[in-house]
Amino acid sequence: MPLEYQSRRLEGRVALVTGGGTGIGRAAALAYSREGAKVVVAGRRRSEIDETVRLISANGGMGCAVATDVAVAQQVRELVDVTVERYGRLDAAFNNAGIEGTFAPIAELAEADFDEVIGINLRGAWLSIKYEIAAMLSLGNGGAIVNTSSFLAKGASVGSTAYSASKGGLDALIRAVAIEYGPYNIRINNINPGAIRTPMFERLGGDEQLDLIESFTPLRRVGAPADAGDVAVWLSTDEARFITGQTLMVDGGVSIPHVR
Repeated sequence: MPLEYQSRRLEGRVALVTGGGTGIGRAAALAYSREGAKVVVAGRRRSEIDETVRLISANGGMGCAVATDVAVAQQVRELVDVTVERYGRLDAAFNNAGIEGTFAPIAELAEADFDEVIGINLRGAWLSIKYEIAAMLSLGNGGAIVNTSSFLAKGASVGSTAYSASKGGLDALIRAVAIEYGPYNIRINNINPGAIRTPMFERLGGDEQLDLIESFTPLRRVGAPADAGDVAVWLSTDEARFITGQTLMVDGGVSIPHVR
């Protein structure tokens, strides 16, 4: 369950969320709204992002939906332009759009499948960051960018070469961006979720796999979307004002080296 916030730490600000139609993205969009931000919700499936905006409105917030494929540069540029044109600013961005792609041993993985995962998870995030920073620089107010990486950026599973490479690349990317744009008061960080009960994760395994993961997770449970979404929102607030270029594990402790 999401936390009950006692303050509106993002009052008067504008947040952009990609991959906002389900899972972590939807949870974050709702959390940004509860914190007082106007929220632009982007995603490929119109019905899902419309539902996220409906939920925001039902809770007294303000937002809009923009259908966007982050693998297409023109669509990403237009998404950022629409955000600024509609609300006059861009203070926070959560680049959550991503796919799991095909999991297969490297000798069996098709080149097209590798390209698709890299194109959305890494290039799509790169495009989003590029145009978000351009807007933040133009507006001159600084900003905070958060991206969804994965615990598989720092580990691996059988068949995860494309996915792990895409998220590992994203972890490396933000370190350079943090150095480049820190002087302009633009912060950038990643969250690295572990097992979170989202549609993506459920496609990768059924209840038996979830039970197994719970058994070796120190907190003895699989995460909820809000467990990760709330962290992304916190990284966008002034409470995280001295944090940049970091990757934050949000995995219930599963990445701690320990005997299982």
